[in-house]
Amino acid sequence: MANFEPIFEKVILLEGGYILHEVPGDRGGMTYAGISRNSWPSWIGWSKVDRKEFDSQLRFLVSTFYKYNFWDEIQGDKINSQIVAYHIFAFGVNAGLRTAKKIAQQALGVIDDGIFGFKTMAAINKIDNDSSEEIFKLRYTLHKIFRYKNVAYQDKRRKNDKIQSNLKFLIGWINRAEAGLRYK
Repeated sequence: MANFEPIFEKVILLEGGYILHEVPGDRGGMTYAGISRNSWPSWIGWSKVDRKEFDSQLRFLVSTFYKYNFWDEIQGDKINSQIVAYHIFAFGVNAGLRTAKKIAQQALGVIDDGIFGFKTMAAINKIDNDSSEEIFKLRYTLHKIFRYKNVAYQDKRRKNDKIQSNLKFLIGWINRAEAGLRYK
């Protein structure tokens, strides 16, 4: 079965580590360790962030957040392949769980309803050797890149009479998708 800790350690690096930042034009607003305040305003860790208590307890809260809200939601403990679990988890953190699940289903050739039921989990766990893991990684990565491209070109909004879009994030997203191909 897949192991959360080493996957989490890789993903937290993709999320920029344990850093507090805001990127102009990013809908997430203030973000700490990849946790967007706009998306997760009730996360218990915000009180520590606001008090600038960047300690081991806050790191534990971050890990627990990702375990409960993402790993458990993809049933990571039931996935046989560490590589497959990594890809679905990492993309779920970045693009949302439903999107990550649907794209995994598309890469697997099963109905893409965004629900990891018996059929999807059976298809995931048929991936049982290096060759089938590589095929999944390639398919999943291509689906991610197409998704990023569509989001970047279709998501435009007006703010202060200026058109804003996610186009500025596209290269970073593609680089992130490509980096996943090196995960072993």
